[in-house]
Amino acid sequence: MSKNRFNKLFNNSKPIIAMLHFPALPGSPLYNSELGLDYILEYVKKDLFALQDSGVDAVMFGNENDRPYEFSVNKATLSTMAYVIGSLKNKINVPFGVNVLWDPMSTIALASSTGAHFVREIFSGTYASDMGIWSPNAGKAMRYRNSLDRKDLLMFYNISAEFAYSLDRRSIAERAKSTVFSSIPDAILVSGQITGESPNLNDLKQVKELLPEIPVLANTGVKIDNVENTLRFADGVIIGSSLKVKGDTWNPVDPSRALDFMNKVRKIR
Repeated sequence: MSKNRFNKLFNNSKPIIAMLHFPALPGSPLYNSELGLDYILEYVKKDLFALQDSGVDAVMFGNENDRPYEFSVNKATLSTMAYVIGSLKNKINVPFGVNVLWDPMSTIALASSTGAHFVREIFSGTYASDMGIWSPNAGKAMRYRNSLDRKDLLMFYNISAEFAYSLDRRSIAERAKSTVFSSIPDAILVSGQITGESPNLNDLKQVKELLPEIPVLANTGVKIDNVENTLRFADGVIIGSSLKVKGDTWNPVDPSRALDFMNKVRKIR
């Protein structure tokens, strides 16, 4: 069922989902009030156009620069993200998702208010993290999604949280299998230790071998020189940092890097 929903949403096999990272938002320590909301809107719009022009299969909006991250984000974060996405909605011509770090309930609320097609979050597991003990509630998140009449909203479970150490000592593959049984994800995501770091390809391979019927995506650290090996095992990738100017997470999208990356993907596919 999950694989059918996933394949129905994306036109290409092994889709490339590109990140649209917001600049720091109101209420976060790095927010620049002198530049204001107009700057944020124009920044995200420019990145959206660059990514769509390169031919990515989908985009995902995220508040990556709202450091230090929170488990329950403030209302200004959510309302600003909704404002920007709503302002750009008629310019988005690919499927889009949202991710409000690291708040599953706010992520689902934002998806509902903007009409997003999918969400990414840490929905399951328990972690010791930079932000403290991390213990989300997948059952609560999915019930909230259903209560908003969004059963169509695909839920991508990141099972190897960045900036964190899993307190569950089972292997990533075993955790992934258990998550699929207990939580009904639409895709499983395998990550590196922090944003921009590649996942262990052996982990990715083992998860996919154990879950042949569930989409398994590489969630971090995919680059032009490792995408071919990554797609040998993964059913798609989520990519951000390596499409930015100089490959730096905090820079805007580099149209040339994005186009070069997608040209290589098209040859691989």
